[in-house]
Amino acid sequence: MAKRGPYEKGEAKRAEILEAALEIFAAEGYRGTSLRKVAARCNLSLPGLMHYFDSKEDLLTRVLQARDETARARQIERGAAFNYREVMREGASTPGLVELFVSMAAAASDPEHPARAHFAERYPVIRERLAGSLQGHMDEGRITDAIPAERLSQLLIALADGIQLQWLTDRSVDMEQPIDDVMRLLELLAGSGVSPADGG
Repeated sequence: MAKRGPYEKGEAKRAEILEAALEIFAAEGYRGTSLRKVAARCNLSLPGLMHYFDSKEDLLTRVLQARDETARARQIERGAAFNYREVMREGASTPGLVELFVSMAAAASDPEHPARAHFAERYPVIRERLAGSLQGHMDEGRITDAIPAERLSQLLIALADGIQLQWLTDRSVDMEQPIDDVMRLLELLAGSGVSPADGG
């Protein structure tokens, strides 16, 4: 039992650091925030902070993981299905985390980057959850089933990621509206019985 003490203490401190980084990045943006500020919030020096992580990139990746876990826990607590509009709304209120997400998603193209594994695991999980939600809408006849739910989930994720990128350079962009527009089109197609491939 004594051997677990330092490990548990280290895990608790790491969780404290990630919570502080989430709050600070969400409010101030991660590009404009010095890790020294995160360290100070946790009563650590910068070297002391980095003792708990393999690198700065590792720390930032873990912040993204913490963000996803927190959002997932909130949805489970509410018993809610996956809701992309909600994700977009939360992103608009935490611009620093959107900046972090977009930057780390680009960096994850490097197979050696710590974020690579996170995104490789993240997208299949989100596709599956979103496809399940879309399939439910299809089964109820609310949206067209002309596009399989699995493929439609990929399209909506691409739309959401793309609109976040546009929003970062122009905050007048409404991140929720494109999701609403596509869902409305899918509802109209369900009502008309026309397949998107028919063109008419």
